[in-house]
Amino acid sequence: MKYPWIYALLVATTVSLTSDVPPSSAQSSMSDSVQVIEVTASKYEFNPSPIRVKQGTKVQLKITATDHVHGFRISPFADGSEAKGSQGLVFSSLPDCVKIEKAQTEIVEFMARTPGTYPFKCCVHCGWRHRSMKGDLIVEP
Repeated sequence: MKYPWIYALLVATTVSLTSDVPPSSAQSSMSDSVQVIEVTASKYEFNPSPIRVKQGTKVQLKITATDHVHGFRISPFADGSEAKGSQGLVFSSLPDCVKIEKAQTEIVEFMARTPGTYPFKCCVHCGWRHRSMKGDLIVEP
């Protein structure tokens, strides 16, 4: 071999380039398929509200209580639909009421399957206007 240093340089460059390649493009496409929405809960509102998402989207609500303890409860059935039918929002796991401690964040994750308006509200008593702390999630076709 007339120029062995070129071969060594070529091998070193190839090793350097391949070590920077991500392990799997499937992993990044999985994280891209979730729509993450930051939501704040504070006396006596959720922000943003309404929340709009597209049908067929996997949604992750990251809900942060900014002033003190709040709660989050959402119906899996759209307004006006029968509760015995199939759920429009399918949750990975959701207790009846998600309690959110002051300055903490809780995650609610679901698949938005059916268009409609899904009401949500605070489910932990947070003060005299607690009952007015409501919002809507709108799933658009």
